[in-house]
Amino acid sequence: MLVFIFPGQGSQRPGMGIPWRDHPSWQLVDKLSGVVNRDLADLLLDASPEALRATRNAQLATYTLSLVALDAARKGPLGDGTLPEELAAVAGHSLGEYTALVAAGALSASAGATLVQARGEAMQSAAEANPGTMAAVIGLELEGVAEACGEVEGAWVANDNSPGQVVIAGTLQGVEGASAASLKGGAKRVIPLQVGGAFHTPLMQPAQAPLDAALAAAEFAPASCPVVANVDANAHTDDYRSLLSAQLCSQVRWRASLLALAGMGAKLFVELGPGTELSGMVRRTVPEAARLNVAGPEDLEALASAVSS
Repeated sequence: MLVFIFPGQGSQRPGMGIPWRDHPSWQLVDKLSGVVNRDLADLLLDASPEALRATRNAQLATYTLSLVALDAARKGPLGDGTLPEELAAVAGHSLGEYTALVAAGALSASAGATLVQARGEAMQSAAEANPGTMAAVIGLELEGVAEACGEVEGAWVANDNSPGQVVIAGTLQGVEGASAASLKGGAKRVIPLQVGGAFHTPLMQPAQAPLDAALAAAEFAPASCPVVANVDANAHTDDYRSLLSAQLCSQVRWRASLLALAGMGAKLFVELGPGTELSGMVRRTVPEAARLNVAGPEDLEALASAVSS
């Protein structure tokens, strides 16, 4: 059995669309550009690191390129454009959960793009109202990181990604204090993240109302396979509005989500979209599972071989 997993904000890189621009699935970029009235090709081909760091750009760019990879996988190695019978479930890290819902058929690509645009704008506005940052704590387990955050004001655990990798977020002063406390508590290092705000914390509260309004207007459909949600690491086939709403200010339980996917019978984790971060988290969390990335057309042959074996 295999599962699809989709990356979130932070996976974007300048020029990440270049390998795909001559592939037939690139037509999705033009289609979604019309939906959101943005030049998504420019974001994927020519945008600077500074431009891609902006939340409103990073989320649309990552979502779009992940869907290009999904479309290419469906129409190439997986055959007829549908999901393979071997697919046990899908999941996505933060923003990637929207892409996962498209993969499962619960959202159309266009509806997902509209939601991602609204989410990105709302989160960027919230970050401007409540400035903050994030950092990855390496080599200290969740309990120790949570304890470090509890020692200071304005810091929270944002993502429990995998054994030995927990992300904290909060005010600049809060993250600085929690980083120091984590190192004192035994962390090997703390890596500041190039993000535009303190995501998955109460500092995102100003984004809640506009996101909920966008979710209320979106049209959802029954999913063709379960989606494992960030907020509770459980498999769901409905109630996506409330799950996506709750996700905004809640911890991303990615480690637990990977374990849940493995518990559903997943033997192969396929990361679709830019970057390789999620595959690394799979390696640390479910070391017995196979994993591969589809970040460019050159990866499709490996996917075809893995699925057919």
